[in-house]
Amino acid sequence: MKTGKSNVVQAVILAALGLAAVLSLALPQLFRVEREPPLLSLSVMLRDTDSSAWTAARQGMEQAADELGAELRFLTLTVAGDSGEQETLLLREIEDGAAALVVVPADPAALSSALDQWLVVCPAVTLESPMKGAAGTVSPDNALLGRQLAEALAEDWDGGTVLLLDTAGSCAGIMDRLAAAEMALTEAGIPAQRINALPEENCRWLMAFEPAATQQAAERKEAEGKSYSLYGVGAATAITAQLERGNIAAMAAWSDYAAGYLAVRRAVSAAQGEEGKVVPLPFSVLREEDIYAPENQKLLFPIMSSSSR
Repeated sequence: MKTGKSNVVQAVILAALGLAAVLSLALPQLFRVEREPPLLSLSVMLRDTDSSAWTAARQGMEQAADELGAELRFLTLTVAGDSGEQETLLLREIEDGAAALVVVPADPAALSSALDQWLVVCPAVTLESPMKGAAGTVSPDNALLGRQLAEALAEDWDGGTVLLLDTAGSCAGIMDRLAAAEMALTEAGIPAQRINALPEENCRWLMAFEPAATQQAAERKEAEGKSYSLYGVGAATAITAQLERGNIAAMAAWSDYAAGYLAVRRAVSAAQGEEGKVVPLPFSVLREEDIYAPENQKLLFPIMSSSSR
């Protein structure tokens, strides 16, 4: 009889010890889950059909998201620059619970109107172009950039009409660059003409105001042996390579990595109800001989510069 009771007591003790062991492993995990705040969900909406031109910016965004406890969802369009599709996708993201948006707006005015009532609960930070109601815009001073790029061309100009490649569509930031460059050329007495596509005939001077158009113009010059002097914008690897090979006379460049990082940082703070201000990104107008100057390494090769430290 005593033996039976002893076995029961031993079984109860073993069960209690087993339960204690399980709880000692499970409870810290349960408390940790409660202590860790949920990740903020941010939707990143580009105006292109793929994100290849935004590689450095995306790396900056991911770095900021990792530091700040945010989760990013990247969206692209089926038709580049389709503002209607952009509006539809962003409204869907807001309905699905996005805490904030990071947007490269195809048409800032139309997008602001479409999202007007939603921007209070789901703030938006824009890249490239300002938008009414946004919590901030991460971009260089577009008008100043256009003017300084035109001044670089004026230093080289020795006659002839400058063709201004107008690919802005409804993108206010790019339009500001073009308009400021056109005004600066006019003030310098240099004739300028807007065109909507790369010229089939050769020309002497060509300006482009967005990275994709700059890269396309440089690659056309190289492939077809065009002789125009090209002045453009961007700091992507492909564009820097074109500058190095002499297919771009001068380019206005800023850090896409910094732009992406700052956009996500501002979006997170806006989602948390914090006021903030974004200052214009610094930029430089570079020529071929400037590429490997020490002060330009982080601008043109941000990832390599970071990994070398």
